[in-house]
Amino acid sequence: QVQLVESGGGLVQAGGSLRLSCAASGRAFSSVSMGWFRQAPGKEREFVAAISWSGGSTYYADSVKGRFTISRDNAKNTVYLQMNSLKPEDTAVYYCAAKYGSKWYSATSYADWGQGTQVTVSS
Repeated sequence: QVQLVESGGGLVQAGGSLRLSCAASGRAFSSVSMGWFRQAPGKEREFVAAISWSGGSTYYADSVKGRFTISRDNAKNTVYLQMNSLKPEDTAVYYCAAKYGSKWYSATSYADWGQGTQVTVSS
């Protein structure tokens, strides 16, 4: 089990950038694959990006491919989500979570969710 705390959210204009951080504590973070999800009001939580334990493999939702970049620093027990060219439809609460299941894109494979950080993109 890991404990996760997200930060870096805020209000940004369309076309702008934000970098989210997810700080982890607890079990060996460097052995756990990680993911970012988001949830907009009235919508289900959706997959955004994921990264393998080593950082060697990354996965993205089609809606963010080419705009968002996931990375990790195992020495700092932190996962990042660099978000560029933000759009109003990116507005949501963003969550990080640890992946224990087999499906990279499904929330059912993730646990130890953080509390989330709000990202608001104005048009």
